Amino acid sequence: MRTKRVFDLFVAITAAVAWVPVLLGSALMVLVMSGRPVFYRSNRWVRSGQMVRTVKFRTMVKNADKLVNRQTVPVEGVRFLNIPPDSPLYTRPGRILESLGLTEIPQLIHVVRGEMSIVGNRPLPENVMQCLRDEYPYAEDRFLTPAGLTGPVQLVGRDSLSDSERLRIEGAYCRAVMHGYRLRLDFTVLLSTVLIVAHIKQPLDYQGVMDLIDRHTKPTRERRHREVLVEDARATDVA
Repeated sequence: MRTKRVFDLFVAITAAVAWVPVLLGSALMVLVMSGRPVFYRSNRWVRSGQMVRTVKFRTMVKNADKLVNRQTVPVEGVRFLNIPPDSPLYTRPGRILESLGLTEIPQLIHVVRGEMSIVGNRPLPENVMQCLRDEYPYAEDRFLTPAGLTGPVQLVGRDSLSDSERLRIEGAYCRAVMHGYRLRLDFTVLLSTVLIVAHIKQPLDYQGVMDLIDRHTKPTRERRHREVLVEDARATDVA
């Protein structure tokens, strides 16, 4: 985990020359086109047992919380997505920021503080987590490692995954970080996110992301044993 923290600080500091102007420009756009407040703050889980008042750009109308009951799940069968992506609650600058993947840029402050990571599973509010816990008792496992600005799920797109698929991806990422972390895993996820947002690379599918995580994870003893068994079986078949 220390290597992951070093990676977080390195990216946050060295990329400041790029993200600080983007942050200021985005804030100005929201202010001019949508008015105050520029930022939206809410309490979200960022790790098991740790909730933080996170900040991001406001992408919806000012009174969105009063116009819709966010304790409900209006998108059938998708508890992660409790506000439809085509909802009229989104403002014009909000849609622009969402399309460019810049909504969470202000959360770099949480990365610097050590509350979040550059790469990880996204923070979630309590109401969404409760909906997930009711259906998937293992949902809490997605917070075994710190939440991040982007993660393997973002390589597919949150709208393209079922809740169970997303939780499987997030669980696989946490296990990779805890038991076989390689720096190139986070680097690959971060680089792929940038390329996909820039439309240079096509989004992955569920299996593609699972393969990516597996490919960039140190083999555990169990995995090595399984690979040996597979090789032995192949050798037996050939013989």
